[in-house]
Amino acid sequence: MSAAQTTIAVIYDYDQTLSPTYMQDETLFPHFGINANQFWKKSRELVDQQGYDGELAYLKCMLDYLEMDRPTNDELVKLGAQLRYYKGVPEVFDELNGTLSQQHRSLGIKIEHYIVSSGLKALLDGSSLAPSVKRIFGCEFGTDKDGRISFPKRVISHTTKTQYLFRINKGMLEPHEDVNDHMDPELRPIPFQNMIYIGDGPTDVPCFTLMKRYGGHAIAVYNAEETSRASFRKCYQLNALADRVKHIAPADYRAGSHLRLLLEEMILDIADSIVRKKKLEIEEGTVSAPHF
Repeated sequence: MSAAQTTIAVIYDYDQTLSPTYMQDETLFPHFGINANQFWKKSRELVDQQGYDGELAYLKCMLDYLEMDRPTNDELVKLGAQLRYYKGVPEVFDELNGTLSQQHRSLGIKIEHYIVSSGLKALLDGSSLAPSVKRIFGCEFGTDKDGRISFPKRVISHTTKTQYLFRINKGMLEPHEDVNDHMDPELRPIPFQNMIYIGDGPTDVPCFTLMKRYGGHAIAVYNAEETSRASFRKCYQLNALADRVKHIAPADYRAGSHLRLLLEEMILDIADSIVRKKKLEIEEGTVSAPHF
């Protein structure tokens, strides 16, 4: 039996997508007295000089810097309450849910929000975003016998982010579920055509590429208040030069903004296509009574 396929998934990167800053900079570093510039310099050196993957480099730096005062995961969750966002976040999650019409809802069409980040899941779990999001995927630490973070438990790099798009696609949201198991397209609860991915730059290219390949939707966002224009240039290159995304917009999630208009139209287009598909299924499954 095929899946209903009436769910629309809006999937967000976090750092510089939902927030203008990196989550560590505004939570961990001030709390533990860590110099952000020195931290990221050391992390970059591990990548450039010792061949570390970027995400493993920053996780190792965290453990090194916190060697004498390692927090518990619960303490990291509490720090997540300090996270700040772009304008219109977190209100956008509930407001986008109101985009659907009564006809859409009568057919069971709904919107789910997901975050897929290379940042720390614990911080996001403690944020004001968590209650409005179906699932948060991020890097995680295991703990020692005293409950202190001790070793990376899960690492999400910019390339492995695509695994989580497939998890959403197949409804395999739990870590123990093998996302590589074969599943026929009609059995997948959220087709890629029902997905919208929002990211900010080159680290999101694998996800942008996946969306383009399988008929999904993607938007690259930039910080319009950044005077250097570096954020905008990244998106411009992804759009005009590399042809990775069709749409770019300032990271303003408020009603009436360019980004919100794009999101609302994409949601309506997806919802209307689901309606057309359902009507076609009904018509093809209906056999007319004989006429006399």
